[in-house]
Amino acid sequence: MENERVLVTGGTGFIGSNLANRLAADNEVTVIDNGYLGTEENLDSGVRYRQRDVLEDDLPTDVDVVFHLAARSSYAMHEENPVEGARVNVDGFVNTVEQAREQGCDTVVYASTSSIYGSQTEPCPEDMPVTVNTGYEASKLSRERYAEYFSNHYDVTTAGMRFFSVYQGYGGAEEHKGEYANVIAQFADDVAHGRAPKLYGDGTQTRDFTHVDDVVDALVAAADHELDGVYNVGTGDAYSFNTVVDLLNRALDADVDPEYVENPIPESVYVSDTCADASKLREATGWEADIDFERGIERVCEPYLAA
Repeated sequence: MENERVLVTGGTGFIGSNLANRLAADNEVTVIDNGYLGTEENLDSGVRYRQRDVLEDDLPTDVDVVFHLAARSSYAMHEENPVEGARVNVDGFVNTVEQAREQGCDTVVYASTSSIYGSQTEPCPEDMPVTVNTGYEASKLSRERYAEYFSNHYDVTTAGMRFFSVYQGYGGAEEHKGEYANVIAQFADDVAHGRAPKLYGDGTQTRDFTHVDDVVDALVAAADHELDGVYNVGTGDAYSFNTVVDLLNRALDADVDPEYVENPIPESVYVSDTCADASKLREATGWEADIDFERGIERVCEPYLAA
C-alpha cells in the first residue's frame, strides 16, 4: 500500500499498532482507540492518534481503507461484561463501517477469530462448519454476517481475517496486554525470570502460533487485493504448550520446569487445539507465513538476552 488514507481502529493495541507503524512509512495513517487495552506508546511518531471510541458519531472515516481491529478480543474480556462486549464488537463494527461507507470508503479489512472452529487438530478451511460457544465467538461471527450485508447490499469489500494465536512477545507491542497476552509472551517472561510457567491441564494442547509480522503482511495483502469474504491467517503448523516451554528454555539457555494447574475455563468453551488452512488467502494474494516457529521464539527471547 502506498499513498492511501488509512484508518486503524483499536490501533494502539497489539496487532493494530504493528499494522499502523508499518503502514505509516508510505501512507497517511490515523489511529483511533479508547485506551481500553492499548497504549499510545506503541505508536511511532508518524501515526496520527485520536482517542475515540468506535461507538461514537463523527469518526475520522473519510479514508480509502479501514482496518477494523477494535474489539474485546478474548473470551475473558468479553465475559467481564457480555452486553458491553457485544456493543463494542458488533455495534462498534457496524457503526464504523457504516460511517466509512457514507464517506465513500469501499475497502474494509477486519478482525474475526479462529475460535469459531472449536478444537481442531487438523487444518481448518474457511468453509467447514463453525459453532458458537461463547459471547466472544458470537460477536465475531456477527461481524462476519454484517460484513456480508455490507458487501452484498452496498458493494463494500469486507475481508474478515480469522486470526490464529498471534504473538510477538513483551519486547514488542504485546507487553501492555499483560494477562491477556499470548501464552508465548507470558511463558517467555516467566522462563526469563526463573518463574514456572503455569500450563493448564497437562500442557498437550496445541496452537497454530502466528507471528504478528506475518499477520500484518496478511492484513495489508487483503487490502491491496480488495478481498471479500473470510480468510484464515495462520501457519498450518501447531505446537503444544509443552513444546513452547522447551523451546523457550533452549533459546534462553534456561532450565525452568512448568507448573501444571487446573484449567479455570469451562471445558465446554475451552479451545484446546487450533490449526489453520490458509490456502484460500495464499491463492488469493500469494501470502504465506514467513517466520517459522523456532525463529519466532528466538525473536521473543532476544530482548531478554540483550538485557
